[in-house]
Amino acid sequence: MKTFVLMAGGTGGHLFPAMALAQELIRRGHAVELMTDHRVDSYGADFPARQIHIIPAATPSLSNPIKFVGAGFTILRGVATALGKLRKTRPDAVIGFGGYPTFPPFIAASLLGIPGILHEQNAVMGRANRALTRFADVLALSFAKTRFADAASLEKIVTGNPVRDRVRPLAGRPYPLLDDRGTIRLVVTGGSQGARVLSDLVPAAIALLPDALRNRLQIVQQARPEDIDRVAESYRQSRTSVSLASFIGDLPDRIADAHLVICRAGASTITELAVIGRPAILIPLPGALDSDQKYNALFLQEGGGGWMEEQATLSPQSLATRLTELLSDPPRLAAAASAARALGQPRAVEKLADLAELLAGRNTQIEGRQLS
Repeated sequence: MKTFVLMAGGTGGHLFPAMALAQELIRRGHAVELMTDHRVDSYGADFPARQIHIIPAATPSLSNPIKFVGAGFTILRGVATALGKLRKTRPDAVIGFGGYPTFPPFIAASLLGIPGILHEQNAVMGRANRALTRFADVLALSFAKTRFADAASLEKIVTGNPVRDRVRPLAGRPYPLLDDRGTIRLVVTGGSQGARVLSDLVPAAIALLPDALRNRLQIVQQARPEDIDRVAESYRQSRTSVSLASFIGDLPDRIADAHLVICRAGASTITELAVIGRPAILIPLPGALDSDQKYNALFLQEGGGGWMEEQATLSPQSLATRLTELLSDPPRLAAAASAARALGQPRAVEKLADLAELLAGRNTQIEGRQLS
């Protein structure tokens, strides 16, 4: 039995692939612990770790010298905290999943000589991971073409992005039958943190659909708690069937039942859409420093599995036009579902677990090259 410490930022995008790897490593008889930040209470309360360690972390802000210095002291405190916990746990290897909460413990592991893998979920390598590459042994990628990954002078392996146990069995579920008269199931989700813009745009767009099309809809929509009442009222005004929730616990199953998904383009969302094989209208989060969601969305769009819409140019009218076009063309949606599934990597978690086991042994080779 080996012991692994996983390190991840405390949002769903980082925690979900870490959770998937933890589930697989535990199945193989290994011990798993997690180092993260306080947000784990919201997004990873059921994380299957032997122990969860909250490590002090901060995001450096170059534009504010006072905050930058404060962040530096917090990071140093996080490194010191992680050093103590890692000395006690004595893991055989660590795996970092990005986000600045990964930074202190991953550096601590390097100082202790513990081998480490960095996993990048997005099509654009995150800034924390870019800063940590000098401390890693291997860089595991979700996308073969990952922006900024070429700058990292370490071993690179494309494993794909692991999906949780509740997602993997859905990979073989056929696309739901859709004809010209039956029920159309639509799922709207803004990711683990919700998306107010979807609460603004989607109900307004649905209200503009032809009556014959709108009356066939059954919508499941995630909305922030403060938005639910007004979203419900908007759907009531348009007489649309909808189920609203601030958190959808069985979201993978709802996606598998859907004919079309409207969503953000976070790495976990893109990965799960591809593994399950469902078409989507993708609205990347604007304003990100490196446009990571845009490049995630382009991956699915260029593969034929979805349609990207820029939030800045999207209106209820343009979204209604797109929905009318797609929902009136079942063969097109079915073809996009097949294309999405072709992009999926349901065995990504096995590949990453294999890599972790190899690194924990250290006296082995990865793709024919000796690890240092």
